[in-house]
Amino acid sequence: MIAIDTNVLLRRLLDDDVIQCAKVRRLFQKSEKILIPDVVLVETIWTLKGDRYAVPREVISDIIHGLLAEPNIVFESEQAIWAALNEFKNAEPIKTKNGTRILDFPDALIINKAKYLIYQWGEPYEGTYTFDQAAQHVNGAKNPSD
Repeated sequence: MIAIDTNVLLRRLLDDDVIQCAKVRRLFQKSEKILIPDVVLVETIWTLKGDRYAVPREVISDIIHGLLAEPNIVFESEQAIWAALNEFKNAEPIKTKNGTRILDFPDALIINKAKYLIYQWGEPYEGTYTFDQAAQHVNGAKNPSD
């Protein structure tokens, strides 16, 4: 099994550099299993939704779903990623004092990964604390002020 970094995953998704993308295609073709660590997925999503690429939410959702469907790709926390993806896709805009916000995929993954890790360790999950008001609407998220 191999693992890939964010820049390799971005080349795979963007197909924006002829030489590097050809190398990535060969890597994916010859590798039986490819690990995408959670942090790589998060960095990739942050990059894609940033100013340079400005990929819309719906496309981000499709990208993650497509990666989950690839048979040779393995994720660090697949169950948490599926839960986060569902939270992300179903998120409603939240009005805050600074405008309207909507849940980001990385925030949904942080909360869901924490839940699954704590459950795996046999500990009771008591919440994930965040000041992000959109993230506070995810089941289990709490405001540190409460």
